[in-house]
Amino acid sequence: MKKADKLFLIAALILVGAGFFIFTSAGTGLLAGNGARFSSVAFSQIFLGLLPGLFALWFFSRLNYKYLRRYSLFIFIAALILTILVFIPGIGFEHGGAKRWILVGGISFQPSEFLKIAFILYFAAWLSSIKEKVETIRFGTLPFVIFMSVIGIILLKQPDTDTLAVIFFAGLAMFITAGARWRDIFGLGFLSALAFVAVAFLKPYVMQRIITFLNPNADALGASYQIQQSLIAIGSGHIFGRGFGQSIQKFNFLPEPIGDSIFAVAAEEFGFIGSALLIITFALFALRGLRIASKASDSFGRFVVIGIITLIISQSFINIGAMLGIIPLSGITLSFVSHGGTALFFTLAEVGIVLSVSRGKRA
Repeated sequence: MKKADKLFLIAALILVGAGFFIFTSAGTGLLAGNGARFSSVAFSQIFLGLLPGLFALWFFSRLNYKYLRRYSLFIFIAALILTILVFIPGIGFEHGGAKRWILVGGISFQPSEFLKIAFILYFAAWLSSIKEKVETIRFGTLPFVIFMSVIGIILLKQPDTDTLAVIFFAGLAMFITAGARWRDIFGLGFLSALAFVAVAFLKPYVMQRIITFLNPNADALGASYQIQQSLIAIGSGHIFGRGFGQSIQKFNFLPEPIGDSIFAVAAEEFGFIGSALLIITFALFALRGLRIASKASDSFGRFVVIGIITLIISQSFINIGAMLGIIPLSGITLSFVSHGGTALFFTLAEVGIVLSVSRGKRA
């Protein structure tokens, strides 16, 4: 049995440490408006996300990941059921026009975070079981379309197009790794493009994001406000930044300074150098993860690692790209950094699973 990949673990822990450091500073912006809210988000980030997440990282890194294959179908079904519960009155609750959370005992839980890893585990198990049949429509392309359709119906109803997008990217990366024909890949790309256009017309907020991206100066005090304030924050950081805790934009200017705007706060306080180092660390995390996938002892482990790395990195770079204005705005958060106890817990659990694969445990 090999030891867990130390470089991957180090990269992950650096992201955890840097993320908590940035979150702590960004969170002080809440003190200007509501100190009680700052206490609440700090509690959830530490005691519902960071600490149990570090335990989950340790636990899953020691667990034989192949056990997850045996129960992947049940995990996926459980995740689907939990995600559907957000629509049940008295269980799910709405915030900002979206129904994405379950409230249990005064503690909120976002089941779509569980759905991400549940899909990866089950799809990896499916791909490793069909082997060369992945090149066929019946066992390869059609099941992938069915899985994404079921997940898509649930997530679009919430609505949560951002989570659907990263799940699709992760699934597609796994599908390509399994040996799918490029003809099928291009076909899926065409279908997803049609689906995106349909969603843009059916969901006004998606169309508004596209319009804002194409013309960010059109409504500076309305739809374009967030990107305008984000670019001001990033530009204010210059080379070395204003310094820890010195962000101005986090005080009543940037919407969600601890959420999807947190990279702008980091860029303002730590400048180009700090931002570049954060992005480089994400890149090293991804490259080391891909190396683990290439050396996995079985196809299930390889597909799981590809899915997890694609999930985390696509989400992170979508967030950073949106804050820089190079892709349309999204409500997606920055992995390891943004507020969200559920997201941080599952991200650390996913890191643990990758470490388990790197250990090359035998069933």
